[in-house]
Amino acid sequence: MAMSHLLLLALLLASACTSSSASGNTLTQSGNLTGIRTLASPGDAFRLGLFAASNRSRWFLGIWFTVSPDTVVWVANRDSPLTSPSGVVEVSIGGALVLRDGASTVWSSSDYSNSSAAAGAVAAELRDTGNLVLADAAGTVLWQSFEHPTNTFLPEMRVGRSLATGAEWSLSSWRAADDPSPGEFRYVMATPRGGAPELHVWSGGRKVYRTGPWNGVRFSGIPEMTTFEDMFEFRFTAAAGEVSYMFRNRDGSPMSRVLLNESGVMQRMVWDKASGTWSNFWSGPRDQCDGYGRCGAFGVCNVVDALVCGCITGFVPRSAAEWYMRNTSGGCARRTPLRCGGSGGGDDGFYVLRGVKLPDTERTAEDASATLQECARRCLANCSCTAYAAADIRGGGSGCIQWFGDLVDTRFVDSGQDLYVRLAKSELAVADAPKNTRKFVAVITLVVTGFALLLLSLAFVIWRKVRRSERVTMLDGAVELMSGECPTYPMGIIRTATNGFCADNVIGRGGFGVVYKGQLPDGQHVAVKKLSAENTAQALNEFMNEVVLIANLQHRNLVRLLGCCVHCSERMLVYEYMSNKSLDFFIFAERRRALLSWKTRLDIILGIARGVLYLHQDSRLNIIHRDLKAANVLLDGDMVAKISDFGIARLFSTSADRQETITGRIIGTYGYMAPEYAMDGTMSFMQDVYSFGVLLLEIVSGRRNQRSFNLIAHAWGLWEGGRSRDLTDPAIRGGCTGGELGQAATCVQVALLCVQDCPSRRPPMADVIPMLLQQTAPGRPQRPVVCSNPAAAAAAALAVLAEITGGGNELTITSLEGR
Repeated sequence: MAMSHLLLLALLLASACTSSSASGNTLTQSGNLTGIRTLASPGDAFRLGLFAASNRSRWFLGIWFTVSPDTVVWVANRDSPLTSPSGVVEVSIGGALVLRDGASTVWSSSDYSNSSAAAGAVAAELRDTGNLVLADAAGTVLWQSFEHPTNTFLPEMRVGRSLATGAEWSLSSWRAADDPSPGEFRYVMATPRGGAPELHVWSGGRKVYRTGPWNGVRFSGIPEMTTFEDMFEFRFTAAAGEVSYMFRNRDGSPMSRVLLNESGVMQRMVWDKASGTWSNFWSGPRDQCDGYGRCGAFGVCNVVDALVCGCITGFVPRSAAEWYMRNTSGGCARRTPLRCGGSGGGDDGFYVLRGVKLPDTERTAEDASATLQECARRCLANCSCTAYAAADIRGGGSGCIQWFGDLVDTRFVDSGQDLYVRLAKSELAVADAPKNTRKFVAVITLVVTGFALLLLSLAFVIWRKVRRSERVTMLDGAVELMSGECPTYPMGIIRTATNGFCADNVIGRGGFGVVYKGQLPDGQHVAVKKLSAENTAQALNEFMNEVVLIANLQHRNLVRLLGCCVHCSERMLVYEYMSNKSLDFFIFAERRRALLSWKTRLDIILGIARGVLYLHQDSRLNIIHRDLKAANVLLDGDMVAKISDFGIARLFSTSADRQETITGRIIGTYGYMAPEYAMDGTMSFMQDVYSFGVLLLEIVSGRRNQRSFNLIAHAWGLWEGGRSRDLTDPAIRGGCTGGELGQAATCVQVALLCVQDCPSRRPPMADVIPMLLQQTAPGRPQRPVVCSNPAAAAAAALAVLAEITGGGNELTITSLEGR
């Protein structure tokens, strides 16, 4: 018995000694870390230890933020996970940091450095920067985690490479959100020989995104960096021995990190202490124009255009047929060949392409000491030079970057740079017409336009008197508006664009009229909505509503109105063309539903939510859409959702004393209509929130909410039984990961919050988006009345609507049934 007590005491003393040797922020050769024990940095900003992934089936040695333990910033044994937390972390006798599993070494820092030259004892220290440093007694750094990043870029860390040793400091993504093994994406510094360095994201051997070269202030393709200058200090080093980029937090700034996520997206995240969450300040690629080489050689991408790809002035599509089919990867070719000759460049000159992210610098030459004038002279003297730009934008521009060969991955950005593109002088004569000529043309255009508008105004007055319309005020404002914020198209152009309104060009029909696909003289594809020729007050009202509202709106998730046309009794609206039609074309079609993966559906959901939030809160006009449904969500070539059809939308006050109003004219679509609006005409932003909730359930399930199937009641039953995941569309459910099914369940809960009967209990769109992103937890919804008895509830609603109609109010209901 005495012997057993002595043995127990010895074990406790040994444990205490081991614990003390690993206390604070240092791990010495006489201590270790095991199990759930961790090493803290001096200010406890970071922790080092073992953490679990993949449902606790695999364990890794990593570093994480103390306030956010789920945010792991570095992983050691990415390729060699442990199966339990039985691993031991220690500093070996040979001076290496190692992770052991029993007798075997799972990971060792000696694989990345030479620690044989250590002077005396070696210890590992976790610093408040998040850097794990292995150093000897003399202070010589033998190895450090900052030299071997994983998927996170922290302040004080470098991304780049040593030109002297060839060492590279790059990021590599996780394979999945719960799998830290190396994924398919890498974030590296490209250092072309003699050219301008820039940061790239690679997927295997394919370039998917790049930042553009450093211009002395920021990377050419990330203008947002200037908005972070009060929080971060950016430092770019391009010296004989090293090319690197790093950032530092300024005093008082919150914690931050840059993440290369498992989808290949770069995200700048900042810690919000008040909410205890990470805020996404920036991400790249930010839109379709950031996808590498989207428009091919000599193409330029403009995300605000209906057809995002165009050719640089002086160039035309290499294959008009492929561009017509939206395949722009072939790029553009010169309309007029260069005539290079002598130091003066022969008959060539330069066209200034303003406000762009500079092209790929793979084939460039950079000279920081040259002037722009010298840069132009050198480019003209070299027949292979196709463009040049300033290397440094400070002080009006200095330095020189020259491009040789094709110009690839050029796009327009806010506060972009000037790119001087080499053209034949005959092309420059067209591009740089004399200013006086342009002014003269502009004046003539204004005069002709004014005269046409005067005639149009007279025609409207005559039409108004003949038809004795009750909507006099709307007609009075028509000409004023169309001559202001909404461009007008002559009937001849619209007729030519649609091939004479040919039946083969019809892409949609409805109660509003017919939609035609068209092509304008500049090659841009458009959708022309030719409204019904019936000159009813309602038709005119809806036409003017679209013109008034959409002309004032600009958002990535709203369809873009390019202009309108009024000819005699005909009214037409010209929109950007959406090649993938409407959302209902996919989600309610048996075969096409399977084409919408969960990721695509979630992107569509978030796009719709952001569009509605813009209408309600962020636009200069605050608008209720009033007819949000799957048929009114269009999809572009990249499946980006865009809300359309503002014919019955209404401007709305956001003042505290007027959060709702009553209308005597109820318009909408059965299945999407909020109960308070259907019953008594009460309008508020919550009307759109209800419709969004229904639409959200339809996207998740692939089923339509209609009289024959109460989708809300079905979703409530599944949620109440803890089976929300079962609502996920069977066409994609089998291919979803556990995390994706969890996201779908969250969407169901958010949708049920949105379709609550009491408008005041529905969350505003500003709260809906964080819930969908799982940044905030959704609350518990109340049981909707329609869940009590779907058939009775529908009958009661129709009875009340009939009473409203009989009472003298106007009623327009669109009934949606399966096609």
